Amino acid sequence: MFKLTNRQQRRSLWVLLVGILLLVVLLIPTTSWVKSSTKEQAAQHNSQLSPLIMIPGSSATKNRFDTLVKLLNQGSATKHSLLKVEVYNSGKITYTGKIRRGDTEPIIVVAFENNHDGYSNIKKQAKMFNEAFEQLVQTYKFNNFKAFGHSNGGLIWTVWLEKYYDEADGAKIKTLMTLGTPYNFSESSVSNKTQMLSDLIADREMIPSSLTVLSVMGTETYNSDGLVPEGSVEAGKYIYQKVAKHYTTMTVTGTDAQHSNLPQNQQIVSLIKEYILNQNGNRPGSKNRSNRQTSRVATKHEKG
Repeated sequence: MFKLTNRQQRRSLWVLLVGILLLVVLLIPTTSWVKSSTKEQAAQHNSQLSPLIMIPGSSATKNRFDTLVKLLNQGSATKHSLLKVEVYNSGKITYTGKIRRGDTEPIIVVAFENNHDGYSNIKKQAKMFNEAFEQLVQTYKFNNFKAFGHSNGGLIWTVWLEKYYDEADGAKIKTLMTLGTPYNFSESSVSNKTQMLSDLIADREMIPSSLTVLSVMGTETYNSDGLVPEGSVEAGKYIYQKVAKHYTTMTVTGTDAQHSNLPQNQQIVSLIKEYILNQNGNRPGSKNRSNRQTSRVATKHEKG
């Protein structure tokens, strides 16, 4: 029988000890990572934070919704924090403001250095938003959120939902309100589909089936908010209707119904409180009739 010499035995023992030591060294960071990952997942799962994330339209800055947030906080027992995020073309992301401790429903505005119009830019902005969104989820650990987009901001949300959104990442979108969003750009009839609308319709199956969508338009004239044709806003139904859980279109009239004034429109403030925010203990999406202005807000249709 083959018998190891003392020297060979010592060498084998040394190799065994080195192997065990290397295994321990490798296991320490792995165990630490698993514990850290599990802790982060638990924090996200148990989080009470449910932010309202807003995206402005073309040429708008991170300050676009300052007046809207001020109006939302007026007369409200619950004051919403305001965090402004700006994404630069270089990939740099900056923050202004902060989320107040104990505020479970802060407002986060995400704007872009590249805030220009056009389909190619909207696709770039959707990608830039995704980078900011991932950072926000990682930093604040929320597991659900609501969305608001004015004008092209609604297009950015739509492209993002179809190209980047993944509920498996842990943050579920509950409600999306788009305001004066030109789903077919300046075209007033879907008979003349833009490339963007055709693409959004083609990828509509990626829209989450649990989503509630409210598409709101203003009417300065009988068929436009002064910039976006009514038919372009209504084209959103070809993207969301019968895919999202609920799809509703609404029209606001009267003062501040012009496209650029819509975010300051008092009816829009009421709709956000009624359908999106947890105002007065309501569920997001529930109807708080005390805030309704039914005489001037027309619901055109609601279909799943």
